[in-house]
Amino acid sequence: MAVAYLGLGSNLGNRRENLDSAVRRLDEQNEISVTNRSSLYETEPYGKTDQPDFINMCLEIETRISPLELLENVLSIEHELGRVRTEVWGPRTIDIDILLYEDLELSLDDLSIPHSEMHKRAFVLDPLSEIAGGRVHPELNKTIQTLKEELEAGEKNV
Repeated sequence: MAVAYLGLGSNLGNRRENLDSAVRRLDEQNEISVTNRSSLYETEPYGKTDQPDFINMCLEIETRISPLELLENVLSIEHELGRVRTEVWGPRTIDIDILLYEDLELSLDDLSIPHSEMHKRAFVLDPLSEIAGGRVHPELNKTIQTLKEELEAGEKNV
């Protein structure tokens, strides 16, 4: 079984129910087991700021499927829950990102692992550090907790 970490967010409709539905659908799949989940974090939108606030969370999962199969599954769940991709960083009923998959480093057109922007986003690092603070980012060779602290220190110096 591979351990992977997912970031989830929602800012349209019933945000909590959207997240709960996504978690339930992930856990109902034969090849995926949700093993830990963070608290919910209310966050301001990133990138495109003229939209409702998000609720974000992270999950730890165990899976027998490949990263590309996992991507297909999360995209299918997003579609089932009404996700429509009309603009980059736009509002969405659900967003599910693969953040980490074991210690894998992968760069494809549709998938980068570790997630290429995760270390720059408090809405990812805050919930991820709650459930995987000691996990080491395979490219940056720093723990998630250290990345969170560095991001916080940088934000205070702006």
